[in-house]
Amino acid sequence: MATKQDVEKDKAMALAEDAREAEWKFPSFTAEMFRGNFRWDLVHPYPAQDPEDKKIGDELMEKTRQVMEQYLDPIEVDRTGEYPKEALEKFAELGLFGMKIAKEYGGLGLSVTNYARMLGFVGSYCQSTVTWLSAHQSIGVPQPLKEFGSDAQKKKYLPRLAKGEVSAFALTEPDVGSDPARMKTMATVSADGSFYLLNGDKLWTTNGPDAKIIVVMAKTGSKKIGDVEIPEISAFIVETDSPGVEVVTRCKFMGLKGLSNGWLRFNNVKVPTENLIGKPGMGLKIALSTLNVGRLGVPAAGAGGCKSIIPDMERWVRERVQWGRAIGQHQAISKKISNFAADTFAMQAMVYLTCSIADRKNADIRLEAAAAKYFCTERVWSNLDELLQTFGGRGYETATSLYDRGEKPIWVERIMRDMRIGRIFEGSSEIMHLIMAREAMDTHFKLIMPIMMPKKGQKESRMQLIMKAMKFYAGWYPKTWMPPSIDFNVKHLNAQNRDHLRNAAKTCKKLARALFHTMGKWQAKLEFEQLLLGNFVDIGTDLFVMAATLAYTENVLSKNPNDQTAQELCDLFCKNARVRIAANFRAVKSNHNHVYKKIAKDIMEGKYSWLVSDVYTELPPKYRDYEKNLDRAQAFEDKSYSSR
Repeated sequence: MATKQDVEKDKAMALAEDAREAEWKFPSFTAEMFRGNFRWDLVHPYPAQDPEDKKIGDELMEKTRQVMEQYLDPIEVDRTGEYPKEALEKFAELGLFGMKIAKEYGGLGLSVTNYARMLGFVGSYCQSTVTWLSAHQSIGVPQPLKEFGSDAQKKKYLPRLAKGEVSAFALTEPDVGSDPARMKTMATVSADGSFYLLNGDKLWTTNGPDAKIIVVMAKTGSKKIGDVEIPEISAFIVETDSPGVEVVTRCKFMGLKGLSNGWLRFNNVKVPTENLIGKPGMGLKIALSTLNVGRLGVPAAGAGGCKSIIPDMERWVRERVQWGRAIGQHQAISKKISNFAADTFAMQAMVYLTCSIADRKNADIRLEAAAAKYFCTERVWSNLDELLQTFGGRGYETATSLYDRGEKPIWVERIMRDMRIGRIFEGSSEIMHLIMAREAMDTHFKLIMPIMMPKKGQKESRMQLIMKAMKFYAGWYPKTWMPPSIDFNVKHLNAQNRDHLRNAAKTCKKLARALFHTMGKWQAKLEFEQLLLGNFVDIGTDLFVMAATLAYTENVLSKNPNDQTAQELCDLFCKNARVRIAANFRAVKSNHNHVYKKIAKDIMEGKYSWLVSDVYTELPPKYRDYEKNLDRAQAFEDKSYSSR
């Protein structure tokens, strides 16, 4: 008999499967790579930005620079936690809140590449500003309307949003996180069908406390997929001046002090039926589609932030002398700064490659966007940690403290605090692992899962499915052992980098085989082997970044063949990536993942309480009554949910 936990798991899995895009309409480099096909033709020649399009971005950057210098002090924003409203007004006048909105609706209609360049530029100065702009149009109302909105909705809202009426995206709830199957917010249609009555709480809504227009995800009923009943989640446009919309509290964080983020409540809010985006039940699909392109802003801002620190890094390691030598000449430091530069170069290569692919309109970038978000946020954090170590005490000291004692106010500690959220929001690193692992196994799932776990109403018999799978694997599997049939005689790359390309192509075949072998070994239990799947995702991510970096390097060298600095960074990144890839393959074969499960179980059962017996674990007296603050939430829940 299925337990409650099993039912909840099945519901979450069924909902996720229902929301994901089941087919690949356009080719994807990363999807093909997981199948063993190194599609170098999809990334090479590197799709460099059109000069005219670049000029548009350059001119907007210069105008933005002038506004930032005059109206925005990021050090002061970090110190006070107050974001200047005048800066937002000036950004709106420049059209920065309409960067992704088409010109016909009053926006700037920027390319995806220019939008990413703008977020990288703004992020090099103030990460809090990035959140205002990207939460508004990357995941806020403009993107869902662009993809799924009706003509009437676009005409009504996009001009307002382009002018600077701030928007937000409300999905997460206090007890839900990344599991929408447990969503509580409900939208109940009225008897005459003219409006929905919206009730529920949303937490960590970026821009929420100051937003004028919000996309809210809510349950509108339920539906069955096979034997599993899942919630029907729909997306609504909600104007925050509607009666019943409340900002319960503003949230504060370790970084992004200028962030507008809060806990929002919807208490019997009337939402006109025409404010439903798409059809009932499309909400989660809309959310996932929005995030595919929307999450590209995170790695773009991360790369911009890292690039902004390089001049201070260069100066510091050259001028700081220890034991008679500049610290940059000491091997321990040279490794840190070299990896910082190489990874930043690789981040730029993969972000702009993915943006260029998105600009083509004939590609599916769901995996590339997830890989860019995952890779960049992980590398940003690890490299900033090493950079802080390089700066020593000055890296840990705040910019205002450095300034007050007459030193240049570098902001390593601020950007570390600001960037740490990158590994969490718009899909945590762990969620990126799961998303990419699911897509990596898609070919095998379609062929094998109907055999191992048949669903009610399957048209084909088990024997027919077995024969179909055998026919596919008889042709596919031998190819994974054959050498790549690709000409890597790339004009501007040296022999070492041609070797990197051949290695990447060969490794992607090995990756495809290993995925197949692992699925054969674990079968239906593979879904619980998240660490093994994570190893495969890390391998695939590094292969994608290697391909992007090698293609980008050729593009750079074609413009200036005598400057070998790009070649050096590319070579170092690829060498490091190959080391990581080899380590991940070893981890698949030899690991102690079962130990984590045992110890985690003991931790959840409180068996390690002896470990903290000699330390102070109580809150300061003032904060021990924190649960009284839950009264507001509980009172609302008792009043609203029980009456439905």
